[in-house]
Amino acid sequence: MEPSDGTVGTAAGRRPTIMMIEDDQDLVAMCAAYLARTGFEFTHAGDSRSALRCLGEQHFELVVLDLGLPDGDGLDLLRTLRQRDMLPVIVVTGRGEETDRVVGLELGADDYLVKPFSLRELVARIRAVLRRSGADAASPPVIHLGGLVIDTGAHVIRAAGEQIELTPREYSLLEFLATTPGRVYSREQLLADVWESSVEWQAPATVDEHVYRIRRKLAGADVQAPRITTVRGFGYRLDT
Repeated sequence: MEPSDGTVGTAAGRRPTIMMIEDDQDLVAMCAAYLARTGFEFTHAGDSRSALRCLGEQHFELVVLDLGLPDGDGLDLLRTLRQRDMLPVIVVTGRGEETDRVVGLELGADDYLVKPFSLRELVARIRAVLRRSGADAASPPVIHLGGLVIDTGAHVIRAAGEQIELTPREYSLLEFLATTPGRVYSREQLLADVWESSVEWQAPATVDEHVYRIRRKLAGADVQAPRITTVRGFGYRLDT
């Protein structure tokens, strides 16, 4: 039986486990929810000491390592990891830390991300590194929410077995909201994560127009749930 409660079904038997070493609790919470929805297990450590303890006790497919840790230099932790094994590592740096990015790659990091980054970019980088490393990456998941089936591999959305025709941007917006149902996103956040843009380059009304079009198409397919709800003064969320 296929899941119908908003969980992700994958073709692979075991979901790859990602360790995130990061002390920003808000960022960790967002990444945990998004990675779970996109086919990964997730574990978090807030500092070097707890990360090393956890890495010694559990198997991981990949580490996302913030170089700015509260109990030491993330580059030192990266050196330690490279002395132990060749576990894939994506380093995370601040926007102005070009030297750290270069040193991180020289020490053997597989890729790097610059803060602030979008959740979609994080998952794309993780999948790319896992493919290159030959690790057992999860197949793109199928998300079941109410009357919708979202095939993230084929970029197809169906209701009652029939495909709903969405533009690529409409699909990306609906898929993004579907990965964290119930969470409110501002127009600015959606521009950053879905459009990879900002209010400096694109009007927030762009989001409103795409939401309107998605609602109209879902209504045309007689989809009662999930639905995109306007949270006045804040933005949008997907309700199931």
